[in-house]
Amino acid sequence: MSFSSEIKQELNKTNKLANKEIVKYELIGYLISGNIEFINKSNIKFSTESDYNINRLAKLLSNLEINYNIEISGKNFVIKLKTTDINEIVNCENKQIIIKEEIKNETKEENLRAIIRGIFLGSGSINNPENKYHLEITFKQEENLELVTGILRKLGISCKKMKTQNKYSLYIKDGEEISKFLAVIEANKAVMQFEDVRIQKEMRGKVNRLVNCETANLNKTINASIEQIAAIEKLQKTGKFNKLNDNLKEIAILRLENPDMALSELGKLLKNPVGKSGVNYRLKKIIDIANE
Repeated sequence: MSFSSEIKQELNKTNKLANKEIVKYELIGYLISGNIEFINKSNIKFSTESDYNINRLAKLLSNLEINYNIEISGKNFVIKLKTTDINEIVNCENKQIIIKEEIKNETKEENLRAIIRGIFLGSGSINNPENKYHLEITFKQEENLELVTGILRKLGISCKKMKTQNKYSLYIKDGEEISKFLAVIEANKAVMQFEDVRIQKEMRGKVNRLVNCETANLNKTINASIEQIAAIEKLQKTGKFNKLNDNLKEIAILRLENPDMALSELGKLLKNPVGKSGVNYRLKKIIDIANE
């Protein structure tokens, strides 16, 4: 079962059916979703492969005493209903479903959450967070897209809009915003799952960055050591090594004996210990002499 299906299964079990006002607002969400289609001017249908999803919509309609028929078309469950039966809560004109003005001005947070829950159930999807963060909801009418993005802003959630010739959609690709969205629609189990995955991914990312940083530093140390040793061996072959002063000879011998050692550690082995910058200065001096 996909992550989206698990969320819709959880929401199907959400007990919000005793409050008819909340039921009405969740139904509105379904009705403005991208999966609602007009059969003709007086009939619409909602199609889904999810039995959990169709059951939830059927419960909402039954609760509000709205007549409907359920059919099976291939792999899809289809609910059909008349536009005249839903005209009290939405406008159905010119094969468009638009929310009524009085509902657009709704401010009660619980009702706004219900609309978002319904629209997600109707035409929303979320990728498996193990792969990537991506939530998307589709619409048939641009007006409904604008309305829902406005509701999400009121609820403190940021999203982006996408418009093509035949489809309108909003999407979220930020993990924290998707987690907040799931909390808004009251998919509490999904929030915990999503956050668990998100935390693990962030931890893996931090570990990888740390390992990459340490590897880069190690490679830098090794490359510098190779250059330093090559310079020292060159001076030995050309007979110039014995002409070095005592400080340079001492650090050169320590480098040959400890090719993998960090500069700060080499400095501690000197008769008169010096810091990393002091060791670096002496080894650079050796390289400069070798290059002359």
